[in-house]
Amino acid sequence: MQDLISGDEARAEDAVTALIELGQDVIPALRDLTLSPDADSRWWALRTLAQSPLLRTEWLVPFLNDPSPEVRQCAVLGLAVKPDEHATSSLVQALGDEDSMVCSLAVNALVKIGGAAVPSLIEVVKGKKQSARIHALRALAEIGDQRAIPVMMSVMDEDSALLHHWAQEGLERLGLNMVYIKPV
Repeated sequence: MQDLISGDEARAEDAVTALIELGQDVIPALRDLTLSPDADSRWWALRTLAQSPLLRTEWLVPFLNDPSPEVRQCAVLGLAVKPDEHATSSLVQALGDEDSMVCSLAVNALVKIGGAAVPSLIEVVKGKKQSARIHALRALAEIGDQRAIPVMMSVMDEDSALLHHWAQEGLERLGLNMVYIKPV
């Protein structure tokens, strides 16, 4: 554990592998470390937990609200490693994070969750926060679920190049690659 929080990246990376090999015995200590006031210690604890085959979604979800963007990024990456639809609502909320990397990583995790995330993503696209709408539409485009067609069609009338791009991308992936012209 000292190597993990030593501040030496090489030692910490080696410690991740060694700690994971210890299995269940090390989990309580790692979970305790996630409560550290030091963001770097929380990050390394989450990094180790996220790589562990014993990972449980509920260990990472609370850290999507961590004050440190790096810790939030680590938590989202961990949730992408082991996609779990129980994390959907927390990941959907992360689409509105102030850190753009957290948002982008949340999209990737939601894409891995797939169809189970579609209804929540559709609701975000219907919402008001533009950046979250764009990220949600990107996820829907990559998932390629036909339930998203109506919302993709509805944003084609909006004045947003990014919404238009992801709607068009999603429709093309669904085999609906047409030219959409707004009637005069």
